[in-house]
Amino acid sequence: MAFAPIKFLRDVRVEAGRVTWPSRRETLYTTFMVLVMAVLIAAFFLAVDQVIGFGVHFLFSTAA
Repeated sequence: MAFAPIKFLRDVRVEAGRVTWPSRRETLYTTFMVLVMAVLIAAFFLAVDQVIGFGVHFLFSTAA
């Protein structure tokens, strides 16, 4: 099986033409939603970390 770079590039071009590309509006909307979800998840984990940290501090400060 030989590698034919010209045929490969031609096939890539044909396949890229078949792709349904998102519109600019769809891209901006999904990017915004990803950023919102990342901020919400970061806030959630910050809150969980603070609660766990408070619990550990409480356990070790009263034990001494």
